[in-house]
Amino acid sequence: MTVAWTIRTLRDALHLLVGMPSYEKYRAHMAEVHPDRPIMSESAFFRDRQQARYGGRNGGRCC
Repeated sequence: MTVAWTIRTLRDALHLLVGMPSYEKYRAHMAEVHPDRPIMSESAFFRDRQQARYGGRNGGRCC
């Protein structure tokens, strides 16, 4: 275990606690499950997740 891994793990855990999804996980999901769809930029992803959390379209889920 390295310090960088520990910091990254702690950061990810804190983001989940406050409801902030992972852009890296989103990219991996899109590449695996929806390879034909374009991937949003990080800022567009953040706006989309905020909209989904606070009353956006379709509850914000792709599947």
